[in-house]
Amino acid sequence: MEVRSYRPADFAAIVALWQACGLHPSRSDTPLSLERKLERDPDLFLVAEEEGRIVASVIGSYDGRRGWVNRLAVAPELRGRAIGRALMETVERRLRERGCDKVNLLVEPDNRRVVEYYDRLGYRTDELVFMEKWLA
Repeated sequence: MEVRSYRPADFAAIVALWQACGLHPSRSDTPLSLERKLERDPDLFLVAEEEGRIVASVIGSYDGRRGWVNRLAVAPELRGRAIGRALMETVERRLRERGCDKVNLLVEPDNRRVVEYYDRLGYRTDELVFMEKWLA
C-alpha cells in the first residue's frame, strides 16, 4: 500500500470511495474545489493506493490555529487492516509538525457508528452546535 497526496486525476475514484463508504459528497466536493484544496496544503489530503486502486482517503486541513480531519474513508472490504489508522497518524503527525495542537472532526448523524472508532484514536465528543452558511 502506498500513501500519497491526492491528485486531480483521482477525483472520480475518491467520490466513488466516499459513496461506497456511506459518506455524502456535498456541493463543495467538486473537482475545482478539491484542486483548490491542494493549493493550500497538499500534504494533508491523502489517499492510500493498493495495486493501482484508491482504497482510502483523508482530508486534513490547518488554518494556523486548529487542524481539521474530513472524509476519512476506507473501502468497506478492507476495513480492519489499520489503513484508516495509518492515514490518521500521518495527518496528525504532519499537523503536529506545523505547530497544530488540536484537531477537530465532524461526524454526520447517519454515520454515528464511527464515533467508537475515533474514540479509540483518542478523539472525544464535544457538545457544540454546528452551523453553516453557503456563500455560493
